[in-house]
Amino acid sequence: MAKVDWSAGIDSVSGALAKPSKSGQHSCSKMLLGTHRIAATTSSNCNRIYLRKKVKRSTPVSSDETLARTRFGAISKKVHERKKNLSYVATDTANFNAQKESGYKTLYQYLWHVCAEEYDQAQG
Repeated sequence: MAKVDWSAGIDSVSGALAKPSKSGQHSCSKMLLGTHRIAATTSSNCNRIYLRKKVKRSTPVSSDETLARTRFGAISKKVHERKKNLSYVATDTANFNAQKESGYKTLYQYLWHVCAEEYDQAQG
């Protein structure tokens, strides 16, 4: 998602400003991508804008890629459901806080790890 900080002029732009749609309707045919960084050397501000043509995949989706996509989707769904399930909130928060200094820095990372282990064990 694009981020624009407004002032008297535009100070910085970062992210996709326009994306080509998958169906090709009511959208641009190229992606407009803006980047912003603070350079430590010569200039304190560096803004760049790139145009990228829509890329068509040249190879079919492999079976490994399909499995990875399925795994990612299943784990993502488990994390989302677990965050909403009130029976897990207290124990997940306590377990996260116990490992926070030496392990995962965010609760989302921790839940992703827990759900990934559960998924992998269920898959065998």
